[in-house]
Amino acid sequence: MKKLLALSFGSSLVLGCSNLAYAETNTLQLQDVFNLEYANQIDITEDGKTVYFVRNRMDIKTDRKVGNIWSVDYKTKQMQPLTSGVHMDYSPVLSPDGQRLAFISTRDGSSQIYIKWLKTGAMAKISNLTASPRAITWSPDSNRLIFSMFVPSATSAPVSLPGKPKGATWAEPAKFIDDVYYRSDGGGYTQKGFSQLFSIDANGGNAKQLTYDEFDNAGDVSFSNDGKSLYFSANRHKNNQLKFTNNEIYKLDLASQTITEITNRDGPDEQPKVSPDGRYLAYTGYHDTRTNYENAQLYIRDLKTGNTTSLTPNFDRSVGQIKWSANSKGVYFSYADKGQTALAYQPRSGKRKIITEQIGSVAFGRPYSGGDFDVSEDGEVAFTLADTQRPADIATVKRGKAQRLTTLNADALGDKALAKVEEIWIKSSHDELPIQGWVAYPPDFDSSKKYPLILEIHGGPVANYGPHFSAEIQLFAAKGNVVLYMNPRGSDSYGKEFAQTIHHNYPSNDFDDLMTGVDALIEKGFIDESKLFVTGGSGGGVLTAWIVGHTDRFTAAVVAKPVINWISFVLTADFYPFFADYWFPGKPWDHIEHYMKRSPISYVGNVKTPTMLLTGESDYRTPISETEQFYQALKLQGVDTAMVRIPDASHGITARPSNLMTKVAYIQWWFDKHTK
Repeated sequence: MKKLLALSFGSSLVLGCSNLAYAETNTLQLQDVFNLEYANQIDITEDGKTVYFVRNRMDIKTDRKVGNIWSVDYKTKQMQPLTSGVHMDYSPVLSPDGQRLAFISTRDGSSQIYIKWLKTGAMAKISNLTASPRAITWSPDSNRLIFSMFVPSATSAPVSLPGKPKGATWAEPAKFIDDVYYRSDGGGYTQKGFSQLFSIDANGGNAKQLTYDEFDNAGDVSFSNDGKSLYFSANRHKNNQLKFTNNEIYKLDLASQTITEITNRDGPDEQPKVSPDGRYLAYTGYHDTRTNYENAQLYIRDLKTGNTTSLTPNFDRSVGQIKWSANSKGVYFSYADKGQTALAYQPRSGKRKIITEQIGSVAFGRPYSGGDFDVSEDGEVAFTLADTQRPADIATVKRGKAQRLTTLNADALGDKALAKVEEIWIKSSHDELPIQGWVAYPPDFDSSKKYPLILEIHGGPVANYGPHFSAEIQLFAAKGNVVLYMNPRGSDSYGKEFAQTIHHNYPSNDFDDLMTGVDALIEKGFIDESKLFVTGGSGGGVLTAWIVGHTDRFTAAVVAKPVINWISFVLTADFYPFFADYWFPGKPWDHIEHYMKRSPISYVGNVKTPTMLLTGESDYRTPISETEQFYQALKLQGVDTAMVRIPDASHGITARPSNLMTKVAYIQWWFDKHTK
């Protein structure tokens, strides 16, 4: 489990460099980002004949992602729209009787719950909520929906100023903060309150609040078979703010609203799923040992006897999304393995079976793994299928082979010459540890020629890249670069030991892994050693800053949304209790030497590589103050540097398509500027 997806820069030449203006070609262009689509959020009918999904696209007028709900026929591959419009329709959930589809939509300006009657095509908004609903779940009788929603707490300022005359204009009142978590990346400064569970009639009406405690009662919800109670995951411990990963499974009696604790251990227990026969409860979790990574296991609890068993005690991968088989004899689950996402079927007793290893990523900016799946009552499997040449489509499994049902990007990418991507394995120069990576070759690649090399490093740091479509990688390759991306030690999808090699040890020998990959490509003879470039975001930004402090081999570097000083990071990032407890041996003031030894700022005196920094101004995960520290330090050192600030952007800089374009364009411009 993670603790804790030839370029044309336009005729305007916004970057002021004429050599970046290219005629339209058959390679991927920056503006093509707005033509890309991808599928996610799958729900398959019980008979397996129809798959519902969210079809996401980029709207060029609003510079936003929009999504509508579509269906595709399992046999004919015929697609049909259920919703349309320039807004977000998401979280589609079929009713148990198969007659209606519930979903959330922003079509009226706020997130509300809608119902689509599948036989008549009628659609109605059934809620009028004051905040955004999450995790909608049908009751077994298809008569109501459960969801979670934030409920603000009544607060008042402890100080009020006297003497203000009527009609006077004074400064805006001071903001009083005393919460542990007072701001969140992508959400800004938070309001006091908690997420509570609600129920609403499926035909519309007023939502009824089910929980009232001063805890966040959110996440996946699963009904008992009789519909009289439901199971949910929450952290209801007194110290939940400082130990926020310690979720338990709880049972809520809907009549009495009594809450009973089902699990009780130090560690996250999540994703409760009651078996179709009502006898068992499946969930995921692990015992928390305060490491940077642990494998989430799949647990089964007998609701009659209370006996609990792990079905994956020796499985050295982390269990992801889970779903019961219709006969209650086993559970389907996804997991990441060597940069890919796989789907397995695990019987309650017996041998595990791999269904497919081709679940594709639903992130198209960078090649992170991930994806969605669903299983029908008859065992038909639908999932997102993506590869290095296409973002996520809908696919099924037939006799162990993936069959694509949709071709969402046939028009956008069908006539484009894309980078071919090749898997490589190297043995780290540090200790011979096997490291996996991928090489993206420019269109019309000729091994007898010399090419610039871009090393692109993933974030996390516990995350993984894989053979998935990446707009950023493809755009860099289209400009004539060979692009190398790797999963150095500390990445997940290779087992617990591999991920924990960076526990209290990051950055460290992941640097050696990356340099070994660069050396391996140079040995192939087609890399121009005078044109070596490096970039990465978040954890990749940390490693990029670390690299330029430990070697001068790169011609130029771009450090995106980095951590530069671990002490200031822990004391300014949004989830600071987690970072202090899990990434370090203790609080900064008790371990100053350790923090600084792992901080790129400690090695800024070694930096000679021209280094640009790029961060969102509203980033609260790796606050822009980290970027400013490194920028000013590099200026003091006389290093060629620049800072690119993305207005209103959080840690997920590329949430808006134009920001993805900006990121790629500035990185390429910096590399071109320093090409020898």
